[in-house]
Amino acid sequence: MTLKDLARELGVSTATVSNAFNRPDQLSPALRERILGEAKRLGYRGPDAKARSLRTGRSRIIAVILAESLTYSLNDAVSSEFLSGVAEVLDTQGHTLLLLSARQAKCQLVDSASMADGFIVYGLMPSDELFDSLPLNASLVAVDFNVAGHPSVHIDNEPSCFEIADHALSVKSRKRPAIVNLRLTETPCNGRVTPEHILLPPERTITRARLSGFYRALEKHGLDSEQVPMWNVEENTFDVCAPVIEEILDLPDAERPDLLLCMSDRLALTALTLAEQRGLRIPDDLCLIGFDGIAEGQYRAPRLTTIRQESGDKGRLAARMILGLEPRHSRLLKTELILGETCH
Repeated sequence: MTLKDLARELGVSTATVSNAFNRPDQLSPALRERILGEAKRLGYRGPDAKARSLRTGRSRIIAVILAESLTYSLNDAVSSEFLSGVAEVLDTQGHTLLLLSARQAKCQLVDSASMADGFIVYGLMPSDELFDSLPLNASLVAVDFNVAGHPSVHIDNEPSCFEIADHALSVKSRKRPAIVNLRLTETPCNGRVTPEHILLPPERTITRARLSGFYRALEKHGLDSEQVPMWNVEENTFDVCAPVIEEILDLPDAERPDLLLCMSDRLALTALTLAEQRGLRIPDDLCLIGFDGIAEGQYRAPRLTTIRQESGDKGRLAARMILGLEPRHSRLLKTELILGETCH
């Protein structure tokens, strides 16, 4: 049974049958229901996707290439919200979402990428080799980093971090602030950042912009940013964060920070849990701020002071741009300061 056979059986055009499967808005509900019902009865499963792709030169597949592993990205609250936004738009436009990881073998990426009509590349630190895996002249939108010649979607990281750090330093005198970074060193470092560590350049990671915002706030309040200790965390998960946070909280009382400027909510929430286990009072003994505005930080007590970024909006905008539903020029999305109880 082919599309032509079904059209002949129903006495309609092949375009009408095709619309029933691919463009339902072009038909009345009654006609579409009749076509699909007969197709099911006769064993016709729908237009051949491979044939359509060869005929039109388009697969209606959009690939999202993630800097992290698929497992991490699906479990992380921020990236999963982003992916939900992408999927929402693709679903309504009849496109399929293909998830790839930049950590896959290059041969796997090349094979999979060849099927896609366009690419959304998302993450803190994509590999330079990633773009060698994509077709020449690929349609691409970058999210959270820049690619020359392609549009990008960002949030205002530097002013957002300045705003929240300025708030934290204003509400109460803090003598020992510290910064907890997220993957900010050239070589892996899950611990204290020393002068020997080289920081990644700004074009490689948005966390450099967040650090610049923290530094600007420290300088406004008369603090020497060079004297403020920093720790680095390699992955935004509790298991990887915990040893670093424990190292900070277990310092002698006179050395333990009384303010932690954290580059993600996961870092701040890990610090909050471990501080409570040690009997530290929040925010009296330790003031905490995060970044992302994930639901977990707003549902528990004390509620996290953080910057809310609309990750779902980033995903929806990137998807609309890659489909040509929005102008393809770079966008900067605003954020929102959420004042919780961890820093007041």
